[in-house]
Amino acid sequence: MGTKQRRENARPFSWVRVGNWLKNAFSNPYNLLVIISVVALALLVVWPLLQMIVTTFQLAPAEARRTRGTAGEWTLYYWQRILNSTVSSNMLYRPLLHSLMIALCVSVGSILLGGIIAWLMVRSDLPCKKFFSLAVIIPYMIPSWCKSMAWISVFKTPRIGGSAGFLSFLGVAVPEWLAYGPVAIICVLIIHYYAYAYLLMSAALSSINSELEEMGEIVGAPRSMMLRRITFPLVLPAILSSFILIFSKAMGTFGVPAFLGMKVSYYTISTMLYSSIKQQQTAVAYTISLILIAIAAVVIFINQRALGTRKSYATIGGKGGRSNVLSLRKWKVPITIALFVFLGCAVLLPIGILVLQSLMLKLGDFSLSNLTLHYWTGEGVKEIFNSEPGVLVNPQFYQVLGNSLKLVVVASFIATIFGQLIGYVNSRGRHLRSGRLVEQLVFIPYLIPSIAFGAMYLSMFSTAKTVTIFGQTITLMPSLYGTFALLVLVTVVKNLPFSSRAGTANMLQISVELEEAAHVQGAGFFKRFGRIVLPLSKKGFMSGFMLIFMAIMKELDLLVILISPSTQTMPYMAYSYMSGGMEQYSNVVAILMFLVVFLIYWIANRFFNADISQGF
Repeated sequence: MGTKQRRENARPFSWVRVGNWLKNAFSNPYNLLVIISVVALALLVVWPLLQMIVTTFQLAPAEARRTRGTAGEWTLYYWQRILNSTVSSNMLYRPLLHSLMIALCVSVGSILLGGIIAWLMVRSDLPCKKFFSLAVIIPYMIPSWCKSMAWISVFKTPRIGGSAGFLSFLGVAVPEWLAYGPVAIICVLIIHYYAYAYLLMSAALSSINSELEEMGEIVGAPRSMMLRRITFPLVLPAILSSFILIFSKAMGTFGVPAFLGMKVSYYTISTMLYSSIKQQQTAVAYTISLILIAIAAVVIFINQRALGTRKSYATIGGKGGRSNVLSLRKWKVPITIALFVFLGCAVLLPIGILVLQSLMLKLGDFSLSNLTLHYWTGEGVKEIFNSEPGVLVNPQFYQVLGNSLKLVVVASFIATIFGQLIGYVNSRGRHLRSGRLVEQLVFIPYLIPSIAFGAMYLSMFSTAKTVTIFGQTITLMPSLYGTFALLVLVTVVKNLPFSSRAGTANMLQISVELEEAAHVQGAGFFKRFGRIVLPLSKKGFMSGFMLIFMAIMKELDLLVILISPSTQTMPYMAYSYMSGGMEQYSNVVAILMFLVVFLIYWIANRFFNADISQGF
């Protein structure tokens, strides 16, 4: 070290030097974006999570009276109750075992189904690919809890369901384990989540140069060996990503286990968490949530380690490549028919069943004389659900529809804007600590189950947070419970991992050289961003917007405990009808919601060429 450098290091602390450093940091637009992102994510993600953790170690007033303790004192009461007490089995271990089993089965089944369809679409000469490319992702547009309603309509029995399902009406003896419980939950979730695996694995298969497989054919390797030794290792990262995405989703899902499990007292970790919140056992619910978050974090860590060992598998080189399809030969017709049948069962059948049941005056009677439009357009009749009018003539429905559209448009737009900005930080700072820090912070909401995330924000904004300074009371955080603003805030933050992923994929396609050329010509950051980055990111912006739009439009798990009578959404309205035994009304709302989602997706795909796969 030279004398000059030693003198620089030995210089005493100076506020002038600090001021110059801050000036340089804030004058760099990238640094400014990083600072804003870190502060916002710390306030909206890290702080609520810390508040959740603290709550599990502080005694609530109700437990203080029961245990003769002091409200607010530090305690291990909730952790001991959940982990080691007489109720631990019913409150944690049994529901957790159910959730783990369901998540594992759904992940494996979805990857197998989605992988097979992806291979057929990308690597084979399957006919009608243009039709199948749209049809295979339609199940993603149908909420999973809608599929569970259709499942109940087909398989339920009078003893449990209260009325005969379609098969029971035909005289088929349906076993009760098929109508409700783990088998029903797993089947419905596989039909829903296979679309995730398909999107990820089809993208991976599309990037593989078919010359690699042709080399296998040259040396005489059979097709099964090429799949095992060549194709499978190359798509393994996509398989692992699919597994972690589906496993985490299935572990925290609420709607399907609520519809298909709670009636037979089959609880998962999410339905047990919901029950705890409804019973105002907030600290217990948070403790269960933290355990679920820890499990998700461990699974993701294992997944990242597994991905890290496969980074040497490159599929795109500098010589270019081609993707030749393989002939299905004699299997072409049977496979095509099987795919049509599957899509009919996964798409048309659930929708058809919901439509049919919405037209049935009395459930369980499938005769033509029982069909009616009462639940769509009928006036209130005292003998039918206490004069509840048809959905389309019910003023409350249009208020709920307006709430849903307002929520999805506002939240999707805000989430997409922030996602693009965070994506810009991630793409331009991939090799910097600041970029990696933002990427890690924005990923945290993905670890937290939706219903736990909603509970976290409920606790955070249920009462105003104030502080008294020099006798003056200052409100640090307002009370937002029951407001539209709380719904927007929680949906935006929860969907940031997906919007930022779409934003990162979008920004990585925009070369840095374009901005550098404009910078050389003297263009400032905002001018470069407005004239270059934004125009080139239109397609990616629309894709990210549609991904968030579809997710929020179907959202039930995240909002079920936050919604007030004045802020109801269409999923909550359908859930309320279903919970009250008014299944026909629930089916009508579900059908209308699907039509809205499909119409918006068609418009975006037709006129803006939006691709939702960028968010995966």
